[in-house]
Amino acid sequence: MLTDAAVRKKKPKEGKRIEIHDGRGLYLIIQSTGAKSWAYRYRVAGKSRKLTLGTFPIIDVAKARSLCSAAALKTKAGGDPAVEHRHALAADDNFERVARLFVERYARPKNRTWEQTARWLGLAPGEGGELVSIGKGAVAKWGSRKLGTIRQADVIHLLDGLVDRGNPISANRTLAALRKLFNWAEGRYGLSGNPCDKVEMPGTETARDRVLTDDELAAVWQAAEEQGGHFGAVVKLLILTGQRRNEVAGMEWRELDLPAKLWKLPRGRVKNDNGHEVPLSTQAVAIIESVPRLSGRQLLFTTTGDTPVSGFSKAKVEIDEASGVEDWTLHDIRRTVASGMARLGVSLPVIEKILNHTSGSFRGVVGIYQRHSYADEKRAALDLWGAHVARLVA
Repeated sequence: MLTDAAVRKKKPKEGKRIEIHDGRGLYLIIQSTGAKSWAYRYRVAGKSRKLTLGTFPIIDVAKARSLCSAAALKTKAGGDPAVEHRHALAADDNFERVARLFVERYARPKNRTWEQTARWLGLAPGEGGELVSIGKGAVAKWGSRKLGTIRQADVIHLLDGLVDRGNPISANRTLAALRKLFNWAEGRYGLSGNPCDKVEMPGTETARDRVLTDDELAAVWQAAEEQGGHFGAVVKLLILTGQRRNEVAGMEWRELDLPAKLWKLPRGRVKNDNGHEVPLSTQAVAIIESVPRLSGRQLLFTTTGDTPVSGFSKAKVEIDEASGVEDWTLHDIRRTVASGMARLGVSLPVIEKILNHTSGSFRGVVGIYQRHSYADEKRAALDLWGAHVARLVA
């Protein structure tokens, strides 16, 4: 059996990890770097498990044996010490820290719309790219609370507050983000129970069919023109291209071939992961060329140089007030462009190619075998649409 003196004398082996059994499932682990720690190895339901007990010499031999014996008693009683340990860590961690980890380690790598997920939780990228609280949402409400203390009643109270303030759809999105976060915490920490389980969506959602009239579209354009700046330019490019808000706001100079009047979106920048080429009308090129270029920076619309422009909600309120157009969203512009091009005689397959849709005319077998790019048709359609918009706002 090991002694403190014997443990101190143990030397690492280059490039190898050593495990020395002390008895009753207790192991001394020596890394190739020389770091030494204790672990308890056991089996649950026929599967091998490991519980890390701590490092030597902070945990000496006597303490390691005591911790191992306590863990062995839990195992004998049918428990799983490693899962209980992770559960305790999660329960003691505060909500804000877990929310940050969830966004950074799960949402960001797996979801191109991770920034929206972060906002539903109450976080947003700061000037340096780090996540910061936006002063509202779950993080503002529960930030310093231990994760294990948050109950179903807390979730319902948070959602009811959003509904009462007239934001039922925001409540739905917040619930979806929280449910994912707690599911992730269950897998990561062994946290038992999700407080979002059996909580129903508080808001009733119906598919939007809002299409701006020509007069409304012209009013929004004029308001964007008066507002100027990054947001005004983004709104006008949304109207001229029909692309998604984040795609336009995140536009980079290296994606643009202005002499060829072409915008090439790489796979990582589009929602459906399909690389996409957008022909640019004369009107769109003029707006892009009016944007000042920051030396050494790729983003067109940015205040930091490192992240795309944000603050759309506040800027849109200003456009609403200036234009007098009510009950519309920026995404409704995309639907308006599609509807407007259809009225001008553009065929549905061409419109879907412009919008980079993979459903509709190009789903299933058709999508596999129809490889025609429609490049010429897309250019003709967007030139036609750009001229139509120019006539509306003249």
